[in-house]
Amino acid sequence: MEINKNKEIQHCGTKPKKIAFGIAPLGIVSIGIVPMGVISIGVVPMGVISFGAVAMGIVNLSVVGMGIISAGITTMGVWEYSPNSQNHNHNHSKQILNSKEKNMFSNLFNTKEEAEKAALKQGCTGAHKMGNKWMPCKMH
Repeated sequence: MEINKNKEIQHCGTKPKKIAFGIAPLGIVSIGIVPMGVISIGVVPMGVISFGAVAMGIVNLSVVGMGIISAGITTMGVWEYSPNSQNHNHNHSKQILNSKEKNMFSNLFNTKEEAEKAALKQGCTGAHKMGNKWMPCKMH
């Protein structure tokens, strides 16, 4: 939601501005807290190109990024770069096939040790936390 010059509240259904600033601004270029747009810069940006703390979009440059191309500290994507990732080009097709063949929850384990054993069978190492359960491999 954004308040414009006339003190009117603008919601997500309104037409985006060319450049929008504020709290949850909606625009072609959006800058602020939770900006949404083609290019978003802010705390939690959501857009095609997102720069910020926790970014969600196609291309992300952020601390925590989720998208097709992600660069940052903790990233998830088809191509990702982060200090924690061992392989910067990830091919998730094996995981997608496994998820189609198996029950969605078959990769959730109660203990880290169980998940680490399953990781070895899947060709990766380590385990990561998913809620109060564990999943195989260091990264999702």
